[in-house]
Amino acid sequence: MKFIAWLLFIVSLLIFGSVFIRPEDFPYVGLLPFFIPLIWLINFFLFLVLFIAWKKSAWIPFIALCIGYRFLEISFQWHPKNDDAEGLKVLSYNVHLFDYKRRTGGKFDPNIFSWIQDHPAQIKAFQEFYQDNTSASRNAVDLLGEKNNREIYYEIIEGNPKRRSFGLAISSSFPIINQGKVFDNSRTNGAIFADILYEGDTIRIYNCHLESMKIESDKLDELEEVKANYRQTLKKLHEGSLNRSRQVSVIEKHIESCPYPVILMGDLNEIPYSNNYFRLSDILKNAFEGAGRGFGFTYNRILFFLRIDHIFASEKLEPIQFETHQEVDYSDHYPISATFLIKD
Repeated sequence: MKFIAWLLFIVSLLIFGSVFIRPEDFPYVGLLPFFIPLIWLINFFLFLVLFIAWKKSAWIPFIALCIGYRFLEISFQWHPKNDDAEGLKVLSYNVHLFDYKRRTGGKFDPNIFSWIQDHPAQIKAFQEFYQDNTSASRNAVDLLGEKNNREIYYEIIEGNPKRRSFGLAISSSFPIINQGKVFDNSRTNGAIFADILYEGDTIRIYNCHLESMKIESDKLDELEEVKANYRQTLKKLHEGSLNRSRQVSVIEKHIESCPYPVILMGDLNEIPYSNNYFRLSDILKNAFEGAGRGFGFTYNRILFFLRIDHIFASEKLEPIQFETHQEVDYSDHYPISATFLIKD
């Protein structure tokens, strides 16, 4: 048993340490963090078994748990509820082109616009934003902008600006005094920013939709499909992690040159155990860690245990409330929201 404990300890250190290695520097290292929750749980149960059996070797998995404490902290939080918190409220939502229900066998549900309009957040960031200038009921820029008494910055990534297009958008009830594109990729991936004038302060809002994880959820329902496609899936996961790492490098440089406090939010397609998550955590604080409750899973499909939508903010902005709206099923992602106070 002692040999097993030591072997597990060494494996744990290797997998825990993978979050500090960029995917560009070591092939396929971006896949190792997916095993972190499993390794942590195995250490936990081994510690219990050895402790109950009163074995001295119980200290080996205990040390591994202590080293990996950060992973527990970013996975689960239990802050007090603070639903009535007052401050700067933000919302991030991958809206799946506002058409998820029709694409999954139903019909277009206009209630998605009603829910977004009614949400009290003063700043809202949308990924996979779909604009249809040919239909009043699908004209998202109007519905979430002027008709909702808000300013909106919509950056087209693909499509016809006069008819139908895809991209990213930031809606604000405060004045937008500057805006721009950080980068774009294809279809809906990219990053934009808007400088918001809030109570005499300027705050920069980043809306990011990083490279997809490229997991085809529909093929995970059947065991045979999983067996047939696992090599291709691993290759796609690796390529996705490489592209996101390059995108995060661009975002890091952009933030470094920003003179204002920052809120970065969006569908980052990154689990909390990735190198990219840790890199962003070095310069910004994650709102879920500061004010969240539970596990905060944000993916509304078969891989329900993924938290890949995030809100980060500068040290000057203190999160006092965070919520994952798992009751809202208009997309394959759940909306997330947070409330911040500006520190003196």
